[in-house]
Amino acid sequence: MTVEIELRAARVRYGPLEALHGVDLAVPAGAVTVLLGRNGSGRTTALRALAGTVPLSAGRVVWRGADVTGLHAHERARRGLCFVPDLRAVYDTLTVAENLEIAAGGGQFERALDGYPALRPLLDRRAGTLSGGEQRMLAVSRSLLSSARVVLVDEPTQGMSPAVATRTYELLRTLDAAVVLAEQRLPSGLGAAASTTVLVHELRRGSVVFSGEPGERGPARSEPDGAT
Repeated sequence: MTVEIELRAARVRYGPLEALHGVDLAVPAGAVTVLLGRNGSGRTTALRALAGTVPLSAGRVVWRGADVTGLHAHERARRGLCFVPDLRAVYDTLTVAENLEIAAGGGQFERALDGYPALRPLLDRRAGTLSGGEQRMLAVSRSLLSSARVVLVDEPTQGMSPAVATRTYELLRTLDAAVVLAEQRLPSGLGAAASTTVLVHELRRGSVVFSGEPGERGPARSEPDGAT
């Protein structure tokens, strides 16, 4: 498989704390990659390092053979990277329609409404007044409306009902992009489509402890919660 984007010996520090310890992580084109781990494992930091929202203290980010370590997040976005964080992922003071218009670059946003019909009656509502699950639908809609080559989503189904969560994984699987999800647990909904390649990188305390297909991963071992 062709590698779309990757971390090479990536280290990230938050003050005196090193959150990633020389992580090597390759994201294939056209596949769904899951960064798995509990709070404090480094999964969110790895996602942010790919997005460019946290700087590396050492190592590199390589995108299709080009070193993009020094590119800011907005520059990576212009190159075709869509990042949906777990927090502050929508514009609270704008309406749902205005959020979708921004995500669509001023164009049509019907695809988002087809994916999440529950957003149709909410178009005139301010995003900050939505429930947690509704805000998450709106946030994930950004990935549906972009033409990104790399889509990074942190906790994509947080606050969603089981049915909407299943629908969300179906939508993410259909994207023509390298999709990377940060999750605490391996989503069961990702294994439903045999045509979709799913790879897992499990992180623990800032290091990758497993890389492979979901079926190759043994029972998860417990670890203490952390602060990262």
